[in-house]
Amino acid sequence: MEKINNLKYANMQPKEVRKLIRDGKIDWNTSGMCSGYAQANLVILPKNLAYDFLLFAQRNPKSCPVLEVSDAGSKALKLIADDADISKDFPKYRVYEKGVLTGEYGDVSRLWRDDLVSFLIGCSFSFESALLEAGITVRHIEEGKNVPMYTTDIDCVPAGVFSGKMVVSMRPLPRDQIVKAVTVTASMPRVHGAPIHIGNPSAIGVKDINKPEFGDGVTIKEGETPVFWCCGVTPQSVMMNSKPDFVITHAPGHMFITDIKNIDLKD
Repeated sequence: MEKINNLKYANMQPKEVRKLIRDGKIDWNTSGMCSGYAQANLVILPKNLAYDFLLFAQRNPKSCPVLEVSDAGSKALKLIADDADISKDFPKYRVYEKGVLTGEYGDVSRLWRDDLVSFLIGCSFSFESALLEAGITVRHIEEGKNVPMYTTDIDCVPAGVFSGKMVVSMRPLPRDQIVKAVTVTASMPRVHGAPIHIGNPSAIGVKDINKPEFGDGVTIKEGETPVFWCCGVTPQSVMMNSKPDFVITHAPGHMFITDIKNIDLKD
Protein backbone atom coordinates (compact mmCIF):
# COMPACT_ATOMS: atom_id res chain seq x y z
CA MET A 1 0.00 0.00 0.00
CA GLU A 2 1.35 3.43 -0.96
CA LYS A 3 2.10 5.61 2.07
CA ILE A 4 -0.04 8.76 2.19
CA ASN A 5 1.54 11.92 3.57
CA ASN A 6 -1.41 13.86 4.96
CA LEU A 7 0.85 16.07 7.05
CA LYS A 8 1.44 18.28 4.01
CA TYR A 9 -2.22 19.30 4.39
CA ALA A 10 -1.90 19.86 8.15
CA ASN A 11 -1.50 23.63 7.93
CA MET A 12 -4.15 24.24 5.28
CA GLN A 13 -7.51 25.82 6.07
CA PRO A 14 -10.58 23.56 6.08
CA LYS A 15 -12.25 25.46 3.23
CA GLU A 16 -9.14 24.93 1.06
CA VAL A 17 -9.09 21.19 1.69
CA ARG A 18 -12.85 20.88 1.22
CA LYS A 19 -12.43 22.48 -2.22
CA LEU A 20 -9.74 19.94 -3.12
CA ILE A 21 -12.11 17.18 -2.01
CA ARG A 22 -15.06 18.69 -3.88
CA ASP A 23 -12.92 18.94 -7.04
CA GLY A 24 -11.93 15.27 -6.74
CA LYS A 25 -8.27 16.01 -6.00
CA ILE A 26 -8.34 14.30 -2.58
CA ASP A 27 -10.11 10.94 -2.40
CA TRP A 28 -8.28 9.27 0.51
CA ASN A 29 -8.53 9.35 4.33
CA THR A 30 -8.31 12.74 6.07
CA SER A 31 -6.35 11.84 9.21
CA GLY A 32 -3.83 14.59 10.03
CA MET A 33 -5.33 17.21 7.69
CA CYS A 34 -6.13 20.76 8.89
CA SER A 35 -4.47 20.42 12.28
CA GLY A 36 -6.54 21.90 15.09
CA TYR A 37 -9.87 21.66 13.27
CA ALA A 38 -12.61 19.15 14.07
CA GLN A 39 -13.56 16.44 11.59
CA ALA A 40 -16.94 14.77 11.29
CA ASN A 41 -18.54 11.45 10.39
CA LEU A 42 -21.74 11.30 8.34
CA VAL A 43 -25.12 9.62 8.40
CA ILE A 44 -27.79 10.69 5.88
CA LEU A 45 -31.27 9.24 6.36
CA PRO A 46 -34.78 9.85 5.06
CA LYS A 47 -36.71 12.25 7.29
CA ASN A 48 -39.06 9.51 8.49
CA LEU A 49 -36.09 7.81 10.23
CA ALA A 50 -34.36 10.96 11.46
CA TYR A 51 -36.06 11.11 14.86
CA ASP A 52 -35.21 7.49 15.63
CA PHE A 53 -31.57 8.13 14.74
CA LEU A 54 -31.44 11.35 16.75
CA LEU A 55 -32.75 9.38 19.73
CA PHE A 56 -30.18 6.65 19.06
CA ALA A 57 -27.39 9.24 19.07
CA GLN A 58 -28.71 10.80 22.29
CA ARG A 59 -28.64 7.38 23.96
CA ASN A 60 -25.14 6.56 22.64
CA PRO A 61 -23.28 9.87 23.00
CA LYS A 62 -19.74 8.43 23.14
CA SER A 63 -20.21 6.66 19.81
CA CYS A 64 -22.43 9.28 18.18
CA PRO A 65 -21.70 12.79 19.50
CA VAL A 66 -23.81 14.96 17.20
CA LEU A 67 -22.16 18.19 15.98
CA GLU A 68 -24.97 19.28 13.65
CA VAL A 69 -28.20 18.09 12.03
CA SER A 70 -29.19 19.56 8.67
CA ASP A 71 -32.61 20.74 7.57
CA ALA A 72 -34.47 18.15 5.51
CA GLY A 73 -33.35 18.26 1.88
CA SER A 74 -30.53 20.74 2.54
CA LYS A 75 -26.94 20.08 1.47
CA ALA A 76 -25.76 23.11 3.48
CA LEU A 77 -24.75 23.43 7.12
CA LYS A 78 -25.40 26.32 9.50
CA LEU A 79 -23.15 25.67 12.50
CA ILE A 80 -19.91 23.85 11.74
CA ALA A 81 -18.98 25.00 8.21
CA ASP A 82 -19.69 27.81 5.76
CA ASP A 83 -20.26 27.14 2.08
CA ALA A 84 -20.52 23.36 2.57
CA ASP A 85 -22.05 20.86 0.19
CA ILE A 86 -22.70 17.65 2.08
CA SER A 87 -23.14 15.73 -1.17
CA LYS A 88 -19.58 16.54 -2.38
CA ASP A 89 -17.36 17.51 0.56
CA PHE A 90 -16.42 14.03 1.83
CA PRO A 91 -13.62 12.23 -0.05
CA LYS A 92 -15.68 9.05 -0.28
CA TYR A 93 -19.24 8.01 0.56
CA ARG A 94 -20.96 4.68 1.11
CA VAL A 95 -24.54 3.76 0.28
CA TYR A 96 -26.37 1.02 2.19
CA GLU A 97 -29.69 -0.42 1.02
CA LYS A 98 -31.53 -2.74 3.40
CA GLY A 99 -28.28 -3.18 5.34
CA VAL A 100 -26.16 -4.09 2.31
CA LEU A 101 -23.31 -1.90 1.07
CA THR A 102 -24.29 -1.24 -2.55
CA GLY A 103 -21.67 1.31 -3.61
CA GLU A 104 -18.89 3.79 -2.84
CA TYR A 105 -18.91 7.21 -4.48
CA GLY A 106 -16.84 10.39 -4.56
CA ASP A 107 -20.01 12.47 -5.00
CA VAL A 108 -23.61 11.62 -4.05
CA SER A 109 -25.34 14.67 -5.53
CA ARG A 110 -27.14 12.52 -8.11
CA LEU A 111 -28.61 10.43 -5.27
CA TRP A 112 -29.92 13.46 -3.38
CA ARG A 113 -33.56 13.67 -2.32
CA ASP A 114 -35.66 16.38 -0.73
CA ASP A 115 -36.43 14.21 2.30
CA LEU A 116 -32.81 13.52 3.33
CA VAL A 117 -31.49 14.66 6.73
CA SER A 118 -27.75 14.75 7.43
CA PHE A 119 -26.18 14.02 10.80
CA LEU A 120 -22.60 15.24 11.33
CA ILE A 121 -20.99 13.26 14.14
CA GLY A 122 -17.76 14.01 16.01
CA CYS A 123 -14.65 12.09 14.91
CA SER A 124 -11.59 10.91 16.83
CA PHE A 125 -9.34 12.36 14.09
CA SER A 126 -10.20 15.67 15.77
CA PHE A 127 -8.18 14.89 18.91
CA GLU A 128 -5.14 13.53 17.09
CA SER A 129 -3.50 16.94 16.70
CA ALA A 130 -3.86 17.40 20.48
CA LEU A 131 -2.24 13.99 21.03
CA LEU A 132 0.64 14.89 18.72
CA GLU A 133 1.12 18.24 20.46
CA ALA A 134 1.32 16.37 23.77
CA GLY A 135 4.10 14.17 22.37
CA ILE A 136 1.87 11.10 22.09
CA THR A 137 2.34 8.50 19.36
CA VAL A 138 -0.28 8.33 16.58
CA ARG A 139 0.87 5.29 14.68
CA HIS A 140 -1.40 5.38 11.63
CA ILE A 141 -0.31 8.95 10.88
CA GLU A 142 3.34 7.88 11.27
CA GLU A 143 2.75 5.03 8.82
CA GLY A 144 0.60 7.00 6.37
CA LYS A 145 -2.41 4.73 6.90
CA ASN A 146 -6.06 4.93 7.87
CA VAL A 147 -6.83 4.28 11.54
CA PRO A 148 -7.71 0.63 12.35
CA MET A 149 -11.36 0.15 13.36
CA TYR A 150 -13.05 -2.94 14.81
CA THR A 151 -16.58 -4.17 15.45
CA THR A 152 -16.92 -5.13 19.11
CA ASP A 153 -19.39 -7.34 20.99
CA ILE A 154 -20.64 -4.28 22.94
CA ASP A 155 -24.31 -3.56 22.31
CA CYS A 156 -25.37 0.01 21.69
CA VAL A 157 -28.49 1.24 23.49
CA PRO A 158 -31.29 0.71 20.93
CA ALA A 159 -33.69 3.43 19.84
CA GLY A 160 -36.66 3.08 17.52
CA VAL A 161 -35.66 0.91 14.56
CA PHE A 162 -31.93 1.18 15.29
CA SER A 163 -29.74 -1.28 17.18
CA GLY A 164 -26.33 -2.89 16.73
CA LYS A 165 -22.76 -3.28 17.96
CA MET A 166 -20.27 -0.55 18.84
CA VAL A 167 -17.30 0.08 16.54
CA VAL A 168 -13.99 1.29 18.03
CA SER A 169 -10.81 2.84 16.66
CA MET A 170 -7.42 1.73 18.02
CA ARG A 171 -4.12 3.49 18.60
CA PRO A 172 -1.23 1.50 20.11
CA LEU A 173 0.60 3.46 22.81
CA PRO A 174 3.69 3.00 24.98
CA ARG A 175 2.56 2.42 28.55
CA ASP A 176 4.05 5.71 29.74
CA GLN A 177 1.82 7.67 27.31
CA ILE A 178 -1.54 6.10 28.17
CA VAL A 179 -2.49 8.28 31.15
CA LYS A 180 -1.67 11.46 29.23
CA ALA A 181 -3.68 10.21 26.21
CA VAL A 182 -6.68 9.53 28.44
CA THR A 183 -6.43 13.02 29.95
CA VAL A 184 -6.10 14.75 26.56
CA THR A 185 -9.04 12.93 24.95
CA ALA A 186 -11.30 13.00 28.03
CA SER A 187 -11.41 16.78 27.68
CA MET A 188 -13.06 16.42 24.24
CA PRO A 189 -16.33 14.48 24.74
CA ARG A 190 -17.89 15.86 21.54
CA VAL A 191 -15.31 13.88 19.54
CA HIS A 192 -15.67 10.60 21.49
CA GLY A 193 -13.76 11.61 24.64
CA ALA A 194 -11.76 9.17 26.76
CA PRO A 195 -11.01 5.60 25.61
CA ILE A 196 -13.71 2.97 26.01
CA HIS A 197 -11.17 0.18 26.63
CA ILE A 198 -7.43 -0.27 27.24
CA GLY A 199 -5.60 -3.55 26.75
CA ASN A 200 -6.82 -7.06 25.90
CA PRO A 201 -8.73 -6.80 22.57
CA SER A 202 -10.68 -10.03 23.14
CA ALA A 203 -12.32 -8.52 26.23
CA ILE A 204 -14.45 -6.37 23.90
CA GLY A 205 -14.87 -9.00 21.19
CA VAL A 206 -12.04 -7.95 18.86
CA LYS A 207 -11.02 -11.24 17.28
CA ASP A 208 -7.76 -10.31 15.53
CA ILE A 209 -6.01 -7.02 16.30
CA ASN A 210 -4.06 -7.35 13.03
CA LYS A 211 -7.22 -7.58 10.89
CA PRO A 212 -9.47 -4.56 11.43
CA GLU A 213 -12.92 -4.62 9.80
CA PHE A 214 -12.41 -1.02 8.66
CA GLY A 215 -9.25 0.99 7.96
CA ASP A 216 -5.73 -0.44 7.97
CA GLY A 217 -3.69 -2.60 10.31
CA VAL A 218 -0.81 -0.78 12.01
CA THR A 219 2.38 -1.85 13.75
CA ILE A 220 2.10 -2.61 17.47
CA LYS A 221 5.60 -2.46 18.90
CA GLU A 222 7.04 -4.38 21.84
CA GLY A 223 5.86 -2.81 25.09
CA GLU A 224 2.88 -1.02 23.53
CA THR A 225 -0.75 -1.43 24.59
CA PRO A 226 -3.76 -1.15 22.25
CA VAL A 227 -6.04 1.70 23.32
CA PHE A 228 -9.60 1.79 21.96
CA TRP A 229 -11.91 4.77 21.48
CA CYS A 230 -15.58 4.81 20.44
CA CYS A 231 -15.84 5.39 16.70
CA GLY A 232 -18.23 7.23 14.41
CA VAL A 233 -18.33 4.18 12.13
CA THR A 234 -20.69 2.68 14.73
CA PRO A 235 -23.74 3.92 12.75
CA GLN A 236 -22.59 1.83 9.78
CA SER A 237 -22.56 -1.28 11.97
CA VAL A 238 -26.02 -0.27 13.18
CA MET A 239 -27.31 0.26 9.61
CA MET A 240 -26.07 -3.18 8.57
CA ASN A 241 -27.89 -4.67 11.56
CA SER A 242 -31.09 -2.59 11.36
CA LYS A 243 -31.42 -2.66 7.54
CA PRO A 244 -33.22 0.59 6.66
CA ASP A 245 -34.11 0.92 2.97
CA PHE A 246 -31.59 3.67 2.16
CA VAL A 247 -28.70 5.33 4.01
CA ILE A 248 -25.67 7.35 2.90
CA THR A 249 -22.58 7.45 5.14
CA HIS A 250 -18.95 8.48 4.78
CA ALA A 251 -16.44 5.77 3.92
CA PRO A 252 -14.51 4.98 7.12
CA GLY A 253 -11.67 7.47 7.63
CA HIS A 254 -12.89 9.79 4.84
CA MET A 255 -14.20 12.69 6.88
CA PHE A 256 -15.74 16.13 6.58
CA ILE A 257 -13.33 18.83 7.82
CA THR A 258 -15.26 21.48 9.72
CA ASP A 259 -14.49 25.15 10.37
CA ILE A 260 -14.70 24.50 14.14
CA LYS A 261 -11.51 24.47 16.19
CA ASN A 262 -10.97 21.43 18.41
CA ILE A 263 -10.43 23.74 21.37
CA ASP A 264 -14.03 24.93 20.99
CA LEU A 265 -15.25 21.36 21.47
CA LYS A 266 -13.49 20.87 24.80
CA ASP A 267 -15.55 20.16 27.87
